[in-house]
Amino acid sequence: MTGFFIKKAFFDGWDNLIGLVVLNIVYILLLFLGIYTTSLSQYGPLPFYAGIAAVLFVIAVYSGAVSRVCHSYSDYKSQTWSDLKTGFSRYFRHSLFMFFYYIIFFLLIGFVIPFYLGSFGIAGTIISILLIWLLIFSLLAMPYYFALSSYLPGDRPLKTFKKCFIIVGDNMGFSLFFLLYNIVCILITVFTMGLVPGVAGMNLASHDAIRLLMLKYDWLEENPDADRRHLPWADILYDEEEKVGPRSFKNMIFPWK
Repeated sequence: MTGFFIKKAFFDGWDNLIGLVVLNIVYILLLFLGIYTTSLSQYGPLPFYAGIAAVLFVIAVYSGAVSRVCHSYSDYKSQTWSDLKTGFSRYFRHSLFMFFYYIIFFLLIGFVIPFYLGSFGIAGTIISILLIWLLIFSLLAMPYYFALSSYLPGDRPLKTFKKCFIIVGDNMGFSLFFLLYNIVCILITVFTMGLVPGVAGMNLASHDAIRLLMLKYDWLEENPDADRRHLPWADILYDEEEKVGPRSFKNMIFPWK
């Protein structure tokens, strides 16, 4: 599965490169807006934190809308900008939940963990270590969040959140690989000034990952007595392999030939 995921994620990104770059430009503008809000600190802590929270809220809502587009990309469909518009309302509840996750994440890193490390001696250190591991585990789980909400649209945000952790626990090897994959994507994104693959490209990769995992669970549901450690991935991914098809450098550059 891992090898095919890399192939699908790459070609999905390549086939929709222009659309992803456009989506990433908005993220870059939001980044600059976030940097600008740091200047609000001269007016006191309240305007500063309110500005940061507002930017995080916009990022969360926009990421939900982008997920609608990435879902179409992952499903081999031609994206229309109406997908982006629909995504704002379709994912709003999940975006709101993600916004609160952002707030809690930064509060833990910026205030809670340093507070416990500097107080309460050994007990504070133990609590800090537990919180750090919780954050690490959340970094494994949350990349699946918006993609999972795309494939299980009937779930409420909290249920989607719980299922993210279930997927990590059931696919720990792939989740560790996916974390490494995202780290590499972040490095490439920094090198390309946020354009490729960018946040949108990583969102698309999350949809590709969940798409393949959902195929696995569908197959297991049809074959409940199968050995989960030795799955016939060639059979499970057969249709996906056919859709991606054999690709060469020539038809990457000249797809119309």
